[in-house]
Formats: sequence, structure tokens, C-alpha cells
Amino acid sequence: MRLEGKVALISGGARGMGAVEAKLFAQEGAKVVFGDVLEEEGRAVEADIAAAGGEAIFLKLDVTSEDDWRRVVETALARFGKLDVLVNNAGIGGSGHLGDTSRAAWERIMDVNSTGVYLGTVAVVPAMQRAGGGSIINISSQLGIVGADTSHPAYQASKGSVRILTKAIAIQHAKDGIRCNSVHPGPIDTPMTAPKRDDAEFNERMLSKIPMGRIGRPEEVATGVLYLASDESSYVTGAELVIDGGWVAQ
Repeated sequence: MRLEGKVALISGGARGMGAVEAKLFAQEGAKVVFGDVLEEEGRAVEADIAAAGGEAIFLKLDVTSEDDWRRVVETALARFGKLDVLVNNAGIGGSGHLGDTSRAAWERIMDVNSTGVYLGTVAVVPAMQRAGGGSIINISSQLGIVGADTSHPAYQASKGSVRILTKAIAIQHAKDGIRCNSVHPGPIDTPMTAPKRDDAEFNERMLSKIPMGRIGRPEEVATGVLYLASDESSYVTGAELVIDGGWVAQ
């Protein structure tokens, strides 16, 4: 198993890509701690992992809260003794253009998608330093690399921030044995993207930007995250893994 003996912490693990990542990590031998603000869904994922023979605990986690991050990290260390992997997966989207974006909407998206990654990393790095290393995987987006007229500008800015923050973390903590990489999914079949995909006109425009002509599956992202969490990627840091059906290749 590719994560045998590792302890992983995943934010936004109650549904979508985060839930698939949590289940896959447990299947591959990791002890998984995952958090989310969606408690009912999180408990269901926890039960699914246990039923499949894996080991995982769900904890309530608002990624914009330093206290929540501190509590979750302390619980993980008390339960399993270390942390090897952090997946900063939690995120929110939005709709609209720059001119009709309120400051409150801008700040909310930036707080969750960008500041949440910063807070999670700050909370976990000391434990990884004590352990002699670790792997941090930050979920960005293909829209953290290129612009688009189909996405909220705050979302794009937040994901671009994650991309560059990832590289800074990778450089500053390489000597600690801590690797940090970003994953850039294109449109993925998750509950977060469902409302936009239900709009036929929007969906057609979105698909026209994807050379492969389809949206991705959460499992296709999770396997990439698994690679970066495993020792198979031991010489990979500061990199961008793009999983987008060819969107940014055009």
C-alpha cells in the first residue's frame, strides 16, 4: 500500500474531491484525519471508511479559524503521534464579474481558498519539522494559472495565490524535508460545480475549453494527490500537477 504507516490530514473532506481523497488514502494504508464544516456528511464519510476497513477520524474544521486548525492538529498528534501529509483541499467558488463583486464576497473567497491554506500550513509545519519531513499538497485550479470569463475573479485570484504560496513553502522548507506541491484540477464532477453545470449554456461554453471534451472525475484528481502524498514523489517539490483535460495546454 502506497501510504502505509503515514498519517494524513485533509481539509474539506466531507464531500467531493476531499471525500474521495480521504477514502483513497485510507484504502492505501494511511491513518486519515479529515475536517469540514459539513458535519453530517463528514460523519458519513468516516463511517464509509470504517466499513471498508480503514482508519479515519472526522473533526469539525473551519479553515479560516486558527483555533480550529490548532485543535485538529493537536487531536491528530494525540491520536496518531505524527503528521506526514497535509492536503489543503477545502475551497469555495463564486459567480459574477469584477464590477459586481462586493468586498465581502471577495474577502470570503480569499479567506477560505487562500488564507485557509496559509493557516493549515502554519499549523502543520512544526509537527513535520519534528518528524523530519512531510508532504503538503495544495489544491489550486487550472484557473490559478490562466484567466477565464466563466469564473469569479476572486476565485481565480485565490487559486493563483495558492499556486505561488506553494512554491514559497517548497523553497523555504526544502531543508526541513518538507515537500509542497500544487494540484490544478479543471472542471470536476462535484457538488460544488453542479449548479453551474446545470446551466446548459454555461456548460457548453465550459466544455468548449476542454480538448478532451468532458469534465473530470474526483478519482482522477485523487490519484494525482495520492502520488504527491506518497514517497514515489520524493524528489518533487514546488511543482504544479495540472489535471484539467487539456484546458491550459491551448
